[in-house]
Amino acid sequence: MQIVISNDKLKAYQDIYTPEALSALEALADLNAEQKQLMEKRNKRRLERLSGKMNVDFLPESLTIGENKLSVAEIRKGNFECSEIPPDLKRQWIQGTGPAAKPNAPIESSIRNVAYALLSGADGWMFDGEDALGQINTMSLDNQRNLKTAINRDPVFMKVAEKVAVEMNKWAEGFFSKKIIADWHKQLDFTTILFRARGLHLDDRHIRTNNGESFSASITDVSLYITNNYKILQERGASLVLYLPKIQTAEEAAFWDKILTRLELQLGIKKASIKTYVLVEQLEATYQLLEIRAALGLRFVGFNTGRWDYINSVSDAMYGNLDFINPNIESITMTYAYMAAYEDRVRKAVNTPDKNGRFSLWQGGMEPNIPVGSAAGITTSMEKALAGAQREQREGASGKWVAHWKMVHVIRPVWESVGADNQLGRSFEPLEYTHSNSQALKHLDPAPLTIRGCRNLLSVALQYGNAFLQGFQAAALKPADFFDNDDILYLMEDMATGEIRLSILWEWVHKGARLSEKDTDLGLAEGTIITLELFNQLLSEEYEKLLKANDKDVFNYSKNTTLPIAREIVVEYVKSDIKAPWYIDLLNLNLNNETLELARKRIRTYYETLSQTGNRITENLDFKL
Repeated sequence: MQIVISNDKLKAYQDIYTPEALSALEALADLNAEQKQLMEKRNKRRLERLSGKMNVDFLPESLTIGENKLSVAEIRKGNFECSEIPPDLKRQWIQGTGPAAKPNAPIESSIRNVAYALLSGADGWMFDGEDALGQINTMSLDNQRNLKTAINRDPVFMKVAEKVAVEMNKWAEGFFSKKIIADWHKQLDFTTILFRARGLHLDDRHIRTNNGESFSASITDVSLYITNNYKILQERGASLVLYLPKIQTAEEAAFWDKILTRLELQLGIKKASIKTYVLVEQLEATYQLLEIRAALGLRFVGFNTGRWDYINSVSDAMYGNLDFINPNIESITMTYAYMAAYEDRVRKAVNTPDKNGRFSLWQGGMEPNIPVGSAAGITTSMEKALAGAQREQREGASGKWVAHWKMVHVIRPVWESVGADNQLGRSFEPLEYTHSNSQALKHLDPAPLTIRGCRNLLSVALQYGNAFLQGFQAAALKPADFFDNDDILYLMEDMATGEIRLSILWEWVHKGARLSEKDTDLGLAEGTIITLELFNQLLSEEYEKLLKANDKDVFNYSKNTTLPIAREIVVEYVKSDIKAPWYIDLLNLNLNNETLELARKRIRTYYETLSQTGNRITENLDFKL
C-alpha cells in the first residue's frame, strides 16, 4: 500500500472507497511526488517575480511541451491535436455550477443539490469538488456519494427529485408564469454532468502516503469520480467530462494529462476518453493558452473565463510591483483593461484550428445573481445579468455559467434566440506574442478606489471566511450595510470571492493605495493613503456590523466560534509583509476548529514556514498516521 486512508472514513464510505477505486488510487499514488515538485516550481516562480528576476511573459518558441515534446513554435502554427466536440457538449448554452452536497446534512437533504441541478434545464452542470464545496468533516466524500447515488438513479435520489420538481415548478409559476419541468423523469437526462476536481495546489483531508506525506486532492477527486461513475455514464452514451482548475502552465496541463492517461490505462478504457475543460483562472495560463490546449491534446474540449479567480491571480502575480494597484472590485468587469485583454486571448485561442481543423469551446463567465429580493432589485439585477450574457454571446462565447438554478431560464434565452449550437470557428485576428500583447494582460485603467469599496471588500471577505469554516464554500453574500436592503440582491459566491478580496486589501495597504475621492463620513480627503491604521478602523466597524447582524445573514452560533477565527485570518493576511498565495490555505488549516488560540498558533506556523522556506502548509493537521 502506497497510501493510507483514515480508518473511520474507509469504513463509513465503502461505497466510494470501492476495491476498484482503491486500486486506482494506488496506481496513481506515485504521481503525488511529481505534483509536489510542480508546486515547488510555482513557489519558485512566485519568489523570482517578487525579487524582480522574472516577469510573467510568453514562452520561448524553442521550449517543448508534454511527453510528445511538441515545440512552442509548432504549437503556435497549429501543429497539435485537440478533441472533436462530443455530441453532449456541442450545445452548452448554460452550465450551472455548485456542489453536490451540503454540510452536516443527511443524504435526503444533501442530495437535493443534485436534483435542483439536473432538473434546472441547464445544458450542463459542473458539480464542484473545489471552490464551491465545503470541506469540513466528510463533505468531499459526501459530494462523491451524492453524485454516484444520483447518476445510478438510486431510489433515494428519485424520491427527492420528484419532490424537488414540484417545488421548482411552483417557484417558476410565480416567477415566469409557467412551469419549467414538463416530465421530471425525462428532464434528468437532459443535463450533461461535469465534475470539477480540486486543483494541484490542494491536498486531500483523508488520505496520506504511507510515509506520512500529504496526498494530492486532484488525484483523489478524479480517481474516485471517474472510477465510481465511468461504466454507467458510458453505457448511457454520456461523456466523461472534467473541469480542471487553477492550471498555471502548460507543464501543469501536461501533468494532468499524465494523471488521466494513467487512470484510463488502469480502468481499461480508451485513451482520451476523459474530456477536459480548463478554467483559465491564472494570469500565467493566459500566456500559454495554445500550449495548454496542445498539452491536453485529444482530451481538450474548451476553456472557461471567470472573473474573481482571474483577478486574484493577476493581483498575486503582480504583488511585487508597487505600481500595480487594483481599483474597487466593482470596477473590474470583463471589459476592464487587463480583463478585456484576457478574454480576447481566450476567444482567439479556441478559434485557432488544430492540424485537423478542429476548434474548441469557450464557456463564458459566472452570473452570480439570484432572483430573490424586491421587485425593483430583481428587475435591475436581471437587466444587468442579461446585458452581460448578451455581451458574451456577441463576443463569441458558446455559453455561460450561472451559480444558481433559478438563473438558468433567465439567461438561456439569450443563446436560444440566436439558435446556433456554439460559436466554433468564428473568425478573429490570430494570436500575437508581442511586447504590447504581454503588457495588455497587466494593464490598469483609472477607476474609483474608495472607502465604500474597501468596506465592501472587508465585509464580504469576513463573511466568506466565516461561511467557509461553517462548511458553506458556496454562500449567498452581500456587504453588511445592505443586509436590510432588498433592492441590493445577494450574490452566490465561492472561494474565489474571498481570495480576490483579501488580495486587493493586501495590495491597498502595502502599496500605499490612495483614495480617488474624498470620504465625508470619515472626513478623509481625496488622495488619502490607505494605511494599516485605517484598515484596522474599518475592520473594527465592519466586524461590529456582523456581530449585530441577524441569524439569516450571520449565524448566531458562529459569532463566538468561527467568525473570530475568520477575523484573525483576515487581519494576519492583510498586515503580513509576506503576501500569502492563497486565503484558502489559512482557512483549510482551521477546518473543524472553533478555538481561536489554536487558530492563532496554526496561522503563525503557516507564516513562519512560508517565510523560511517559501512553501505553503497544505496538509490536514488533524489527520496523522
